[in-house]
Amino acid sequence: MMKYLLAHDLGTSGNKATLFSTDGQLVKSYVESYGCHYFNNNWAEQNPEEWWQAVCVTSKKILEGIDPSDIAAVSFSGQMMGCVCVDKNGNVLRPSIIWADQRAVKEADQIAQKISPRRFFETTGHRNSASYSIQKFLWIKNNEPEVYENTYKVLFCKDYIVYRLTGKFATEPTDAAGSTALNINKIAWSEEILDAAGIDGDKLPEIMPSTTVIGGVTAEASALTGLKEGTPVVLGGGDGCCANVGASVIEEGQAYCALGSSSWISYTGYKPLFDDDMKIFNWPSLVPGMINPCGTMQAAGVSYSWLKNVICTGEQMQAAAEGKSPYDLMNAQIAESTPGSNGILYLPYLMGERSPRWNPNAKGAFIGLKAEHERKDVLRSVLEGITMNLNVILSIFRKERDFKDLIVIGGGAKGDIWLQILADIFNLDIVKPNYLEEATSMGAAITGGVGVGEFKDFSAIHKFLKPESKVSPIPEHVEEYKKMIPIFDHAYDALVGVFDELSAAF
Repeated sequence: MMKYLLAHDLGTSGNKATLFSTDGQLVKSYVESYGCHYFNNNWAEQNPEEWWQAVCVTSKKILEGIDPSDIAAVSFSGQMMGCVCVDKNGNVLRPSIIWADQRAVKEADQIAQKISPRRFFETTGHRNSASYSIQKFLWIKNNEPEVYENTYKVLFCKDYIVYRLTGKFATEPTDAAGSTALNINKIAWSEEILDAAGIDGDKLPEIMPSTTVIGGVTAEASALTGLKEGTPVVLGGGDGCCANVGASVIEEGQAYCALGSSSWISYTGYKPLFDDDMKIFNWPSLVPGMINPCGTMQAAGVSYSWLKNVICTGEQMQAAAEGKSPYDLMNAQIAESTPGSNGILYLPYLMGERSPRWNPNAKGAFIGLKAEHERKDVLRSVLEGITMNLNVILSIFRKERDFKDLIVIGGGAKGDIWLQILADIFNLDIVKPNYLEEATSMGAAITGGVGVGEFKDFSAIHKFLKPESKVSPIPEHVEEYKKMIPIFDHAYDALVGVFDELSAAF
């Protein structure tokens, strides 16, 4: 009898419910959108009740034509670095402060008065910044003391939904790490960090393995979701960490690149990577005992979509008339240019930058334009600039280990020309799998399957995800990019002061 794994991927714009069979087939998926309140320049909040309603709606849709008794497990991937305050009865005390919110700058500075940046980094695997949960919870303590006092547990997105399904409060290492209150070396709450933040550790949930069956679906949740009462609920993980498993990066030294709106490179190892400049950060893996060092840039696909929307209006009109994707028309032109874009550099900093620059004032730029340049060169330079920026992250990882190839997932992996540019700049074989945009859901599903014993271990991902094609570097292109890469870095360094002046002026 066929069994199924239900994965809920709770993102910023909506919840995606995906049903997989235990033999590795994607059966169907549904998305239910919800809103996000952006205000006060850099604040961002969501209503957790809307997450729950989206889970209820998508669960019912997924179960159409499916016997609920055949659902072996429900598990989760969720947006990270948020802050959901609940009382003892699980009532939400205020809207969730989500990952995109940057209000807690003073709170990060407050913590920095008690613990050095390096000590913080080597304890948590992350920089101390307003992006993370413990700084946001400290903001609540400083500005909404009554909410802080009434908080029984501060939860993360998926853990709130786990509570709604099971009535149990808990988290697991990946979301715990996104709070920066986790000692990543011990996978336990850090008393040192909590003391520096002045946060009561009792308000944090218990940390359990990601594969933990936290409980069964309650009668109340069953009535609202259509799931059978008692269906096992597995904790799952944060979305980025689920993607590692969903990209089949589960063994020592395996690496992948996700090409989405933002983009990141991550690998799996046995210990954190604490680089000298703190350019990268570290997550616990869903695979017990392993770590995922990672570097995430802000505007990868964002740069490509900006190019489409602002520069390539003609391609959009042509694509609409011919029933094609504008990206296919753009890629055809890019393929006609040459490696190095005939001397144009694009700096991909449309939204400031996280890793590897860690500079909120960084700006995008085209450098080296000449009258002889053609449209195709400008378009190609954007993909090359994104890739050279990712190469800064990869170069840090390569100081620690060698990679034989790199798996690439995400919407950007659909274009063959970008895959060739990746292979040439990274000087690595690029592996394209059969699923490009299901990694987070697939990682959650595998975690659920391991949790309930449907799978022996995480190697079950190989039943789901399989290599489809490989792109190898072209030696002449590799040599051309070796000339461009140091110029790219020099261009950024030379413009840092200009970026600061522009930020002050506008």
